[in-house]
Amino acid sequence: MSRRHEMLESPAMGRKVHVWCYGHWGTPVIAFPTAAGFAHEWERQGMVTALSHLIGSGRIKLYCPESNVAETWTQKEGDPRVRVKRHQAYEQFVMETLVPYIRQDCASQDITMNAVGASVGGYFAANFALKYPSIFTYALCLSGRYDMTHFTNGYTNGDIYFNNPLDYVPNLEGEALDHVRQHTHLTLVCGQGKYEEGCIEETQALADLCAAKGIGHTRDIWGKDAAHDWGWWKKQTLFHLGNRLGS
Repeated sequence: MSRRHEMLESPAMGRKVHVWCYGHWGTPVIAFPTAAGFAHEWERQGMVTALSHLIGSGRIKLYCPESNVAETWTQKEGDPRVRVKRHQAYEQFVMETLVPYIRQDCASQDITMNAVGASVGGYFAANFALKYPSIFTYALCLSGRYDMTHFTNGYTNGDIYFNNPLDYVPNLEGEALDHVRQHTHLTLVCGQGKYEEGCIEETQALADLCAAKGIGHTRDIWGKDAAHDWGWWKKQTLFHLGNRLGS
């Protein structure tokens, strides 16, 4: 399969950002990393190999950017008002640099894309789909956290609110809600096994909100053997992306 490494210049981030790209044709899929934040994480964890049949057959083109999550949500110290500004810089990178790059790479200026991620990557996938549904028309969210005040010791402000799905989704109304309803679908997956504490409760809460708001979603709760780890995320990704984008 085609495989290459890119360094994309991001004015918002103030530096170049690592992105690994796989495939020659197909629906573009952005895979957001976990709290590790590395662009090479999906390849190192065997996810690229697991999806090789979809990549090699031209079903998907996979893009794996790094994230700056260590500067934002998972940073244990520092003013949360400053930390969320760094999250906003990453959002700008995705929307102003990565998305245009992918569209150029796919030779289509209006192609839509899928988002996928596990753990904090699941949060990124959900947040981008809910905020930019006409671009991210599908999000596969595995073992995500969706109440970001968990990472700010309960502190919130306007910037955090608009990046905290369990805060802003209850208040979606009118055209904004119609836009989400018309354009995107979230698949919310979580196990009930080891280390899924917090994730399972917040997955259920976001699924409940989507149901109440009429937002297209799939709630997929796995058993008590399904843990917060790559072995299970690999199975869940293969099942859902395979069903959605496979032959």
